[in-house]
Amino acid sequence: MLSAKRDGKTAARFFHKVLKAQHTQTPRVINVDKNAAYPVAMEVLKADETIEKETELRQSKYLNNMIEQDHRHIKRNVKPMMGFKSFNSARRTLSGFEAMNIIRKGQVNGIEQGNSVSQAKFIEAIFGTAA
Repeated sequence: MLSAKRDGKTAARFFHKVLKAQHTQTPRVINVDKNAAYPVAMEVLKADETIEKETELRQSKYLNNMIEQDHRHIKRNVKPMMGFKSFNSARRTLSGFEAMNIIRKGQVNGIEQGNSVSQAKFIEAIFGTAA
């Protein structure tokens, strides 16, 4: 979506499209990297009332690294497979990776982080497998 120059007009168009498609309400905070086009885009969106005046733009140079670090295990597992043949196989495989990561991190009710016994029982109950 962003042009090679990543100007403010293009960034505003990108934000408008994302906010229209994926959000039912205006976000309180938008996290982005330190690109100079984002503050310009936020001013344009606030001026045409696409987002509220109170919406905060939080810029952090390394903010995206936290997300990338969380997906390192996926990259490590996908490289030996030499990528995916189709979009649907990629979607299904990555969904499985994310589901297992959520279980491992203890983000499922009743499953504690680091409790491999409860994690194994949960997976067995869902898929009907015996370890």
